[in-house]
Amino acid sequence: MTEPQRTVEVERTYDVDADTPLPDWSGVPGVLEVGAGERRALDARYLDTADAALARAGVAVRRRTGGPDEGWHVKGPRDGDARIELGWPLGENEEPPSAVREALTRWTSEPLLPFARIENSRTAYQLRGAEGVVAEFVDDRVRATDVRGGVERSWREWEVELGPAGPTDPAARTAFFAAVERAVHAAGGRAASSDSKLARALGH
Repeated sequence: MTEPQRTVEVERTYDVDADTPLPDWSGVPGVLEVGAGERRALDARYLDTADAALARAGVAVRRRTGGPDEGWHVKGPRDGDARIELGWPLGENEEPPSAVREALTRWTSEPLLPFARIENSRTAYQLRGAEGVVAEFVDDRVRATDVRGGVERSWREWEVELGPAGPTDPAARTAFFAAVERAVHAAGGRAASSDSKLARALGH
């Protein structure tokens, strides 16, 4: 099997209104500057079995174009505030490559069918410190389609994901995200209403 790119995502998501101003990150420990916004047009097609076996297991598989990590992704179940993501190149067609199917065998071997589409106009900002990127903050304007139900939904949300120079000590990480939430709430953001974009696309 082709070896995937393996990353561990540690992130927090927040709901915001269409006109909510961006947060002031100056009070977040370790953040010395905020990079210029980078626009990304993302288009993700999610697949699952006919009986939604992957969704029930907390797993998501998608083919996403756009952005620095475009490709096939398998996101495993959450473990606390972390989630392991496996990634492979896009390939030549829209069918899941054998490596992706093999990675999913611990959860299902059933055929995969279109499940949802999520189109995202993203602006990404690097929150930088003395040692590099402490976190990435993204401002997402999302349009999602529940393919099976034929329902479209749209919303805006923010995500903050730890970067290579982010805190690794549990206490420091807790303090970091507490400061992030204070900045988000001060700007008008609030706790996310869904666990993920996919869940929200499906009305959960």
